[in-house]
Amino acid sequence: MSQSQQLNVRLPELLRHEFEFFEEITLRYADNDANGHVNNAHYYSFFDTAVDAFLKKNDYRQLISGPLQTFVVASDCRYFREVSSPGNIQVGVKIGRIGNSTVTYFLGIFNEDEPNKPAAQGTFTHCCVTRATKRPTPVPEALRALVTQTRGS
Repeated sequence: MSQSQQLNVRLPELLRHEFEFFEEITLRYADNDANGHVNNAHYYSFFDTAVDAFLKKNDYRQLISGPLQTFVVASDCRYFREVSSPGNIQVGVKIGRIGNSTVTYFLGIFNEDEPNKPAAQGTFTHCCVTRATKRPTPVPEALRALVTQTRGS
């Protein structure tokens, strides 16, 4: 079992107020599957979109660019109730854990049906690597300091 999966097994259902950032996504008819709800594979795209928006809004993306880049090395999702198009969802993002070379984000999918409880919840883990070698490298200290400062306020 991956570290991400282990975290998610123990991760309690997070409520809306526990997330630090939200990205709104408009659901498309094409997101629905034959069962009339959003296909499970689309949730990972929603997670990716929300994490990238979170990084850009907080100016974290610039700290993991240039000679560095990030790869998604683990992700998972638990589903609590259906979501379907038409409609909008809000994807909540918070940094769950910073390791030596990884950052794990906790994510929640919210909609108007139950606005404070997630319809789905997951984790998304980035590994920081050097662009030249594609090998893991420590999370930049500047990023670690900013995240620690944000968590403390």
